[in-house]
Amino acid sequence: MSVPMTLLGLLEREPSHGYDLKRDYDSFFSRSKPLPFGQVYATLGRLTRDGKIVVGEVEPGVGPERKRYVITERGATEFESWLTEPVEAEPNLQSVLFTKVVLALMLDRPAEEYLDRQRAAHLLRMKELTELRRNGDLVDTMLADHGLFHLDADLHWIDTTIARLDALRKVVRK
Repeated sequence: MSVPMTLLGLLEREPSHGYDLKRDYDSFFSRSKPLPFGQVYATLGRLTRDGKIVVGEVEPGVGPERKRYVITERGATEFESWLTEPVEAEPNLQSVLFTKVVLALMLDRPAEEYLDRQRAAHLLRMKELTELRRNGDLVDTMLADHGLFHLDADLHWIDTTIARLDALRKVVRK
């Protein structure tokens, strides 16, 4: 997730205070791991420094002054480029799970047991996401679907890998 580009996109929608940007970011893009306020303001500082946003009106507040950030033409152009670029196709060919399987086989460890534990972890996460999809709003449902589809593909890979462990063991233990 690109925090700077996401904040630029939120600012293209409308000028906003840092607090409002954090709230919207957390609501739509980071439900399970809220964005720390420090990261929001550090990112806004870098975007300001780089000429992608400017501080608009400043309002007095109970605490520090409230700054409303506004996207610049440079920021809007960069955001548009980022938005229209295709996302790199995932997953990468080298995954942590694959690495663990190969190392387990190389070291004569029980790779199938590791894969079984991974399957159990995936199934537990799928149960959580299914519950979120059942009880959540449209954003929750779409995020849950994305996660479920990826986990389903991983489960298929786990099953296929277990079926090929003997052959893979021979290749990696030469």
